[in-house]
Amino acid sequence: MTEKREKAVVLVSGGMDSCVTAAIAAQTHALALFHASYGQRTERRERRAFDDIADFYGVRERLVARLDHFRQIGGSALTDPSIPVPEADLTRGDIPPSYVPFRNAHFLAVGVSWAEAIGARQVFIGAVWEDSSGYPDCRPEYYRAFNELARLGTRPESRLEIVTPIIGLKKHEIVRRGIELGAPLHLTWSCYQSDEEACGACDSCALRRRAFARAGVEDPIAYRARVGYT
Repeated sequence: MTEKREKAVVLVSGGMDSCVTAAIAAQTHALALFHASYGQRTERRERRAFDDIADFYGVRERLVARLDHFRQIGGSALTDPSIPVPEADLTRGDIPPSYVPFRNAHFLAVGVSWAEAIGARQVFIGAVWEDSSGYPDCRPEYYRAFNELARLGTRPESRLEIVTPIIGLKKHEIVRRGIELGAPLHLTWSCYQSDEEACGACDSCALRRRAFARAGVEDPIAYRARVGYT
């Protein structure tokens, strides 16, 4: 007799972190995968990665939301073509231009709404704080606050929880965890500015390449450029 698993909503951008988060959630839950297209430069490629990951896990319950207001809001190199995506600088101490103002609140709002509607109790998100770009909406205290918001803003019996299983991991630890779980890292996309071949020059590409190098594993995707990193 097959055990019936509790359902969980997982926010999947198509990137490495969200893919590993889905692999973690799949150990204990039935997956319902949520993806947001928000006018980002690599929107088409990220959507393909999401679909490929969902297919890999055999997930039928999927939600794709269009959040086009981000392009109108602007203020980010990911959504405003007039703001260039800077070359990688992993020693940067300030918040980079790739930060999308308060983006994760929008994603989580949709994820929590959908979770309550379909009877899921957990909403997983692959936020990383310690070894990432330093976006303020990836901080652990942000998710503690959002959990309280979800508790106050949903039915008491919903008992919803935001789960951040990799928030304190180093990027190379995320790679290793993904490999341990058989996550389809070869299907993921991390580049901020190219949807044909990864640029290799943006922060996200550099973080990914460094993670695979430190994990001692070959990155399964190709890069157009090989900007140095440490």
